[in-house]
Amino acid sequence: MQTNLPRFRRYIQDMTQLVSQHGDDEPTVLARGEVLLKALIDHDDWLPVAFTVPSTEGYRQYLLYCDPLERFSVVSFVWGPGQNTPIHDHQVWGLIGVLRGAEQCDEYTQSNSTLTACGSHRINPGEIDKVSPTLGDIHVVSNAYTDRASISIHVYGGNIGAVRRHVFDPVTGAPRTFISGYHNSVMPNVWDRSKETP
Repeated sequence: MQTNLPRFRRYIQDMTQLVSQHGDDEPTVLARGEVLLKALIDHDDWLPVAFTVPSTEGYRQYLLYCDPLERFSVVSFVWGPGQNTPIHDHQVWGLIGVLRGAEQCDEYTQSNSTLTACGSHRINPGEIDKVSPTLGDIHVVSNAYTDRASISIHVYGGNIGAVRRHVFDPVTGAPRTFISGYHNSVMPNVWDRSKETP
């Protein structure tokens, strides 16, 4: 099956226009960005196979695109059976859309050094979740399945692999700074139009 990269290219173009026009207006970016991401993940024909591969070593974070001004990035998260993140924050807004499988999200609040669990929800295919320092930014995400991989598409208000963020000790709540980076060194080539039918 040929990957429908033009679909992803259009998404990138639409997101670029959105952050160019409303980048300082987080509620508008999240509301309109949710509509754009929903339209993308409603189709499972555009993500190249190389960015869907799980690992037994832990979840994979594949960079699919980063805006040249680092105003947003698009990442595929690939979760092997039962894999999860540590408790972490983001420091920027984020939209999470499930493409395949399902995710479990366990949310926390922090007061002084104390972490408190404050909610839990499941994200199914085609559904979107939102995070930001203003909405709630601390959580654990895990594959809702123990017998299959799950894939989600994350869009963040920055180059998320370069953002200084925090993981939190689950017992003491103590934060530790980290920079996640990415698991890939190449990205999908959405700009090659040579094989597209006119």
